[in-house]
Amino acid sequence: MNPKDSHRDAAVPARVAEDVIAAGIYVSARGWTPATAGNLSARIDAGSMAITASGVDKGALLSSDLLVYDFAGGRALGGRASSAETALHVERYTADATVGAVVHVHARNATVLSMATRGDVIRLEGYELLKALDGVRTHETPVDVPVFPNTQDMDALARDVRKRLGAGGDGAHTFGYLLAGHGLYAWGRTMADALRHTEALEFLLGCELERRRVA
Repeated sequence: MNPKDSHRDAAVPARVAEDVIAAGIYVSARGWTPATAGNLSARIDAGSMAITASGVDKGALLSSDLLVYDFAGGRALGGRASSAETALHVERYTADATVGAVVHVHARNATVLSMATRGDVIRLEGYELLKALDGVRTHETPVDVPVFPNTQDMDALARDVRKRLGAGGDGAHTFGYLLAGHGLYAWGRTMADALRHTEALEFLLGCELERRRVA
């Protein structure tokens, strides 16, 4: 074995596995990952991440359900298939070195609003809860949530995300995006940040959805 590859065949570090497993329980308990929907990942180091295997219940994850994915090699290790949407996770980590975790959920508000929006962005502004997002200090700060058409071609979608968000994201205040009819992707420096952003965005998108109902 090439010595450079030896660390890549190791199991997911315990601290990373614990974060992802706890996150799975969190999102499942809130009904954001029905059936085996959604996927979770966390950075291991500059060259790899831990990501959930395909088709696993996020509320009952085991360490064996987490795979090491090598960015340079473009593959998951361990003989199991990683999430079908692995490319979207890889895109965030390789675009922005500060991203430490990525959460994808099929939460109801995000999914419904992604279908009800005609444009390619939802602007959130005026909500006090915006201050739950990193770096946002006032409700007057606008936060845009991009909306992308859904597709089964994840490599093409990852390229579209990179083109639109750019390296490091679309300015200082992008914390997630929607896939139409599919759900929400959110990220953060840590898993706790990514989960907080997921919860805040799902609530805020629900507020936008309700405003459209009563308008």
